[in-house]
Amino acid sequence: MIGIDEVGRGAWAGPLLVVAARQTSELPHEVRDSKLTTRKQREALITDIKSSCDLGEGWVSAEEIDALGLTAAMRLAVARALDDIQAIPDEAIIMDGHINYCDAAFVNSQAVVDADATHPIVSAASVYAKVIRDNHMAELAKQFPDYGFEKHVGYGTRQHKEAIAQHGVTPQHRKSYKPIRTFL
Repeated sequence: MIGIDEVGRGAWAGPLLVVAARQTSELPHEVRDSKLTTRKQREALITDIKSSCDLGEGWVSAEEIDALGLTAAMRLAVARALDDIQAIPDEAIIMDGHINYCDAAFVNSQAVVDADATHPIVSAASVYAKVIRDNHMAELAKQFPDYGFEKHVGYGTRQHKEAIAQHGVTPQHRKSYKPIRTFL
């Protein structure tokens, strides 16, 4: 079975990341929804997740999100993640959320609300996605040190809004998002 989760959908800046995880050995007992863990706990789990799962990453840039819209960007990210993990069409797939973004060729795929809390393989995808994207945003913070990307990881915090007001919009910002459009 493949578990799928995303991170960064609602962020104002940075990429969207969808992760597909396929269990290859016993998952760490501590794995659970990334929203229920601290950064330190997630970082501690990442090595065990990498050793107990095949992982596929589907990255979609802010520019692609602006060009495609969020729904099409989600479909693209899922397709990239499934391609990266080399999923086969009849493999069982559980995706966290209300909407199944898998291509129709994946006949055994389904969306399950709160799957990241109820299906350990989706939890593993959730934790991996959060750690990888957060680390990516910390790297972007080195290129754009005035924005605090390492803290808010691109989400719409007061600190982020103040940084945009003071320093302007970067190429990493999603210009199609209403809060960002107000600064253009």
